[in-house]
Amino acid sequence: MSEPRPALETAYDPEAFRALAHQVADQLADHLASARRREGPVLPTASPSEALAAWPDLFPEGPGAEPLDLLQRVIQASNHLHHPRYVGHQVTAPLPWSALLDFAGAFLNNGSAIFEMGPASTVMERAVARLFARRAGFDPERADGFLTHGGSAGNLTALLAARQRAAGWDVWEEGMEPGKLCILVSEQAHYSARRSAQVMGLGGQAVRPVACDGAFRMKPAALAEALRVAQAEGLTVMAVVASAGATATGAFDPLDPIADCCAEAGVWLHVDAAHGGGLLLSDRLRPRFRGLERADSLVIDAHKMMLAPALATLVLFREGDRSFETFSQSASYLFGADPRETWFDLAQRTLECTKRSLGLQVYASLQVMGTAFFGAYAERMVDLTRSFADHLKARPHWELATEPDCNILCFRFAPPAATDADAHQEKVRAALLREGSFYLVKTRLAGKTWLRTTVINPGTTEADLQALAERIEAEP
Repeated sequence: MSEPRPALETAYDPEAFRALAHQVADQLADHLASARRREGPVLPTASPSEALAAWPDLFPEGPGAEPLDLLQRVIQASNHLHHPRYVGHQVTAPLPWSALLDFAGAFLNNGSAIFEMGPASTVMERAVARLFARRAGFDPERADGFLTHGGSAGNLTALLAARQRAAGWDVWEEGMEPGKLCILVSEQAHYSARRSAQVMGLGGQAVRPVACDGAFRMKPAALAEALRVAQAEGLTVMAVVASAGATATGAFDPLDPIADCCAEAGVWLHVDAAHGGGLLLSDRLRPRFRGLERADSLVIDAHKMMLAPALATLVLFREGDRSFETFSQSASYLFGADPRETWFDLAQRTLECTKRSLGLQVYASLQVMGTAFFGAYAERMVDLTRSFADHLKARPHWELATEPDCNILCFRFAPPAATDADAHQEKVRAALLREGSFYLVKTRLAGKTWLRTTVINPGTTEADLQALAERIEAEP
């Protein structure tokens, strides 16, 4: 076997890296410029089998693809989230500056299991947690939190702490006793609530849906009844999960009366603010979270309404010590004797050990751009969605599932000629995806199929959304 040192030295050559990094930045900037000019399709039209054929599983033994050629192929084969007519899933077009921070974090490659592995990012996470503790109405001296990889992981982390408090025994060491605990969630709760219950060994049946009103918000009266029924059945409700920006509709559950129910029953209140939590940075929008200060825990995705690259989710506990109840591990090569004396060793509270330096991209973006920047962005997206809703209501044959609470809107176009309205929505969406002119998604609500937009791209304008309506109307 040949000596690998020359190849390794070349790969780590600072000047070669500098030149390549400049070229990569130029390539991505060109893509950004093209997307903002609305050039090309929003997403590629290749089928899964066609895409698989385009990326063979035969790898060269020696140097093969040119890096910039490979990157260009990746760009062409990817969804173009920076295109202003991407109004699909709740993944944002990240700030270029935030993406550069992600690049820097990947290059430095500091983990965050313990402080000495990632000293900068670890304390940045704590600073971000303190900011949102204040915005949520928590006492920042008592609250605590950290970042993890995605809302599903965040919800699981918070619910593990809720389980430990509710169980009455050391679940972490002694395991679960089936059929004793349950979770109450909105009918519109994200599927990660049920998945969390299954991961925890509670089973999917332990998750009990609570009825929503006509605006797809949890009904406090229905929650009170669900709590009563669970108690009558001899079950312990370990947590109630409310939404602040539900995935399907963007609905904000009425947190204050929900908190009343939880307080009366002595039940943990967890708020899934994965989508809506970024709105806390707007003074105008923050009243929508009335009652959030009474929650025991919440999650906020920075990669949704804070323009960060995926994945970066804040898990926040009103009583910070509760976060240590999520996990209880003994690892002498990492941790000290009392975890509460070493808050900075994050692996004691998260799923991850070797964790990416998530604090870097969130903290630095807030420091560079300022909180008002993100508040203004949230307001712009919410206002644009409101304007789009009004635009559709003024046109014939359009129906809204509900008035928008944030930047998510569900609607359908059902002209008289469409004998099957559900099938027509499917047909319209398929046509848009086929031509790549817009990217939007669909959902099922109240027994009907709806088209769904998430207005999250800072480049999206009223003209783009009106063009979407016109294109939908033009589909025969």
